[in-house]
Amino acid sequence: MPPVLQQPQTQTSGQNRQSRVRHPLVRGIVRISIILIIAGAISGGWYLARKGFRGQWRSRVVEELHRRGVEASIGHLTLDPFRGLVARDVRIFSYKNRAETLAFITEIALDINYAAFFHHQPFLNALDIRNAEVTLPLKGPGGGKKVERPQLRKFHAHIYFPPEQIHISQAEGIFCGIRISATGQLIKRSDYQPSPPLSDEEREKRWSLARRIVAELQKFSFPDGPPSLQVNFSGDLANLEDAHAEATLQGAVLKRKNYEMRDFITTAEWSDQALNITRCEWNDRMGGLAATANWSRRTDQGNFEARSSLDLKTLLDAADIPEPLAEVTFNVPPVIDVSGTANFGGARPQIKLIGHVSADKLAYKNLPLSDCHAEFSWDGERTWLRDIRVRHQNGELRAEVFEGPNEFRLNVNGPVAVGALRPFVSPEIQEFLSEWEFSREPVIQLAIRGKDREPENWQGDGNISLDRTRFRGQWMKSATAKIHFANGAVTYENFHVIRDEGVGTGTFVYDFANHEVRVLNIKANVRPGEVAWWIDPDLPKTVVPYKFHQPPTITANGVYQMHGGAGTRLEINVDGPAGMDYVFLGRTLSFHKINGRLLFTNDRLQILDLRGGLLSGNIRGSADISLAHNDQRYHAKLAVDGMDFPRLTDLYWGYKIAHGQLSGSYDFAGVGDNSRLMQGSGKVSVANGDVFAIPVFGPLSGLLGAVIPGFGYSIARDATASFTIKAGTIHTDNLEVAGRLFSMVGQGDIHFLDDKLDFDVRVDPKGPGILLTPVYKLFEYKGEGSLKNPDWHPKRF
Repeated sequence: MPPVLQQPQTQTSGQNRQSRVRHPLVRGIVRISIILIIAGAISGGWYLARKGFRGQWRSRVVEELHRRGVEASIGHLTLDPFRGLVARDVRIFSYKNRAETLAFITEIALDINYAAFFHHQPFLNALDIRNAEVTLPLKGPGGGKKVERPQLRKFHAHIYFPPEQIHISQAEGIFCGIRISATGQLIKRSDYQPSPPLSDEEREKRWSLARRIVAELQKFSFPDGPPSLQVNFSGDLANLEDAHAEATLQGAVLKRKNYEMRDFITTAEWSDQALNITRCEWNDRMGGLAATANWSRRTDQGNFEARSSLDLKTLLDAADIPEPLAEVTFNVPPVIDVSGTANFGGARPQIKLIGHVSADKLAYKNLPLSDCHAEFSWDGERTWLRDIRVRHQNGELRAEVFEGPNEFRLNVNGPVAVGALRPFVSPEIQEFLSEWEFSREPVIQLAIRGKDREPENWQGDGNISLDRTRFRGQWMKSATAKIHFANGAVTYENFHVIRDEGVGTGTFVYDFANHEVRVLNIKANVRPGEVAWWIDPDLPKTVVPYKFHQPPTITANGVYQMHGGAGTRLEINVDGPAGMDYVFLGRTLSFHKINGRLLFTNDRLQILDLRGGLLSGNIRGSADISLAHNDQRYHAKLAVDGMDFPRLTDLYWGYKIAHGQLSGSYDFAGVGDNSRLMQGSGKVSVANGDVFAIPVFGPLSGLLGAVIPGFGYSIARDATASFTIKAGTIHTDNLEVAGRLFSMVGQGDIHFLDDKLDFDVRVDPKGPGILLTPVYKLFEYKGEGSLKNPDWHPKRF
């Protein structure tokens, strides 16, 4: 009975419920509820996607990242319907110093365990980074406001967080044009404690290194696509210095300025706090490089070795350090083998090198060189070049050089190619060496010491031996000398020079510091006009007018200032027993012997104690000649005694006179070889001469002989006169020609440059001729016309 009674009740209850559900009002409420739930979910998702979770959620994620060993801050935490939680505008800090920002990341997808999240348990499973832009903030030097922003572009990475680990799977991106790929894992223990923060000095040192690396990378371009850097690492987050890492960087073409690195590859390993570069190789258009290196963090020391046949000049130019090879041109690449050590523990790195360099077919300052070899060592302060061999087209240079703080040493031994030495010395010595020409390279033994490479600071001694050599265009057959360097001067002591005409000995000093030549006890039998070039190129023009028949004996002492300096005082004694020729007033005077003293001072030549033989007579004199630029003035005094009068008149006027001797003196001044500018005064006398045989006076003989037969030549034996010369004119007021019965007195002008005569003479009685005194005025004559064909006529008729 009860079951029968209960069954209808159950069915009635169900039917009642179905009736209520089917009721239109109820169905409307349900539908609205579902729509509201969906709308709430959509709007909540939209809000979480746009606005993100509140600060409490971000703090939970940041705290979780901290537990995983990642110090970060999150700008926004949003919900992506496909990727889940996404952290945006993420700032990554140093795990040792939170104030130090390492990177900015645009977005990171978070793979979390939501159950663990709500139960406040470790909930982060992984981080997923896709196509992100990671910006590295590199502050300017000294913490300045300038910020450089290199970016790691197209960055992809998946980071897992197993218990007490951080596992990075295929992190990839492009940084400064290099495709970087990294995999590895780090241990992050539960008791992890960050290391003490870095000092400001150490932090700035690391940032400075990072800035420099980025700046250098940004100067490269990659025409054949980006090179790749692959990194694999493992270690403990608390002790990253003890981590282990391997890296390989390789690329087809790396270009910087005009330099191309081809087939570049470098492999490196970090292990046991030591960096070991096991391979570094690349090629360029001329050769290649192979190098290895290592460095220990514990000792801060490293070792390296390399062999290079690269295009070194283009490489240095691309590295912005072109100065060392700016004046070198390589036709084939130099081969360099080098090894060394480096210590980075001090304020400045201490690097030591040792190696060998060889080069062939190169040019230095347009000077072709070949077969160049040297051993070298360098420790940062001192440089030592040993076994230097440089071949030049005319010889070879062998030397050894040491340079250090306040110390310089140069040793040269054997035949020396002076042309090969010239580019390595100062400009003044280069100029000096360029004036030499050798048939065979000189043999030089030289040991130089000084505080630096400047020649004015050198001290040293040596010897030099020359075969046939030309200096400033003048040849010598051979020469030997002792060499001494001191106080910026080179002394050639006890030199012995052999020329075709004679020998020269003595000591001379080329003082480059004071721009002067000093000569001591020089004695030579050589041609002055040629060897004067050896003292100074400006000197020969002063000496060349004196043309000796045979090389005179010359002794010299004093100082000659080069380049017009004010310290010249050079005394030269000349003894020419074979005589010399000298051009005076357009005629060559031939001295059959000559000696004198020449004193060179500032822009001035004084000829003192001049004595010689001229035209069978004797001559004495002195001269003061200006050597200044644009100043050719001179002043001279001459005195002659017993000179052959006929030879003199024949030389200057072409007058053939039978006999006579000329004596007199002449004090004159002039400018260069311009005879019209010469002026002076003097006295002259002719003894036992035939004055009327001179054409200018010859017609007088005929006039007088016509008046008184035989009279003309009777008075023409002796003559005296004082005279002046100016503007090409000889003027006298007291010409007197003496005879047995009469004297002839004259005055007037002889224009010897213009070939004119303006002269008056009269005849004075003497002895028995005094009987003719009343009529002597009848014997006054006037000379006019040319000197060669004068017109003499009586003044009274």
